[in-house]
This record gives sequence, structure tokens and C-alpha cells, in this order.
Amino acid sequence: MAQKNLPVPAPAMPHQLILEDRRALTVTGVSDVDSFDETAVVIYTDQGELAVSGDGLHINRLSIETGELTLEGHIRAMTYSENTSRQGGFFSRLFR
Repeated sequence: MAQKNLPVPAPAMPHQLILEDRRALTVTGVSDVDSFDETAVVIYTDQGELAVSGDGLHINRLSIETGELTLEGHIRAMTYSENTSRQGGFFSRLFR
């Protein structure tokens, strides 16, 4: 029987959250950003969709190549969702 060569999925990026005094957040394993404003940032990771809510939020650095995002502001909550299907995030739609 002939063996089919199935594509090998890319390995998942390591995913970490580093929260410093509820004022600074570093997230690794980021694949895209869906939306952001001063009160919410929605981030796609290999572990699911991560919603960060707070006040005065702003993204300091985003590198899709390395999968790292840093943001600052007063962070009130971080919530994961298993919803990983998407049409493309904000930056994917912006650079089409």
C-alpha cells in the first residue's frame, strides 16, 4: 500500500503570560491580534483566543514573526476562549 505524504503541522510556539503588577503584560506564542482599543485586546494564540480587558491599554510591541506581544495599562482580566477558528485578525485584514 502506498503511503500518503501528509503535511506536517508546524510546531506550536511556546506560550507564556508574564504579568507585572497588573500594569505590564508580555505574551508569547501570539499568532495574530483580532482587535484592540483602550479597554480590550483580543489575541490569538495556539492555546486559544485570549481576551485582555482593562483601562488605558496600549500595545507597546507586537512581533508576529517571534510571536511576542507586550502591552501596558491597568489589566483587570484575562480570559481564554477555545474559539480558534477565525477569518484573520486585524493585522491580517489590514495587510491584504
